[in-house]
Amino acid sequence: MSEELVGKVKEALSQVADPHMGISIVEMGLVSDIQIDEKEKTAKIVIKPTNPGCMSAANMAMQARVFAEKVEGIDKAEITIEGHMMADAINEMVNK
Repeated sequence: MSEELVGKVKEALSQVADPHMGISIVEMGLVSDIQIDEKEKTAKIVIKPTNPGCMSAANMAMQARVFAEKVEGIDKAEITIEGHMMADAINEMVNK
């Protein structure tokens, strides 16, 4: 079941586009990991922007959370941005 949920979350994340490229964050390979905790109904998603100073990282992370939480079977999405100079601040803001 969890593989099925991973697929559904990945499909939902494909609706989130990098605003500079106009291409899905999934197609660009920015989503590096998706873990599902079925008991907690939580998706843990890791996003690695291509640029450590990407001005759109927070926006993409917030959109990823919103779209992932629309997936049936997921009540909460926890987004982790890695490799960005503001990763800690973005992660804190997005996961409030």
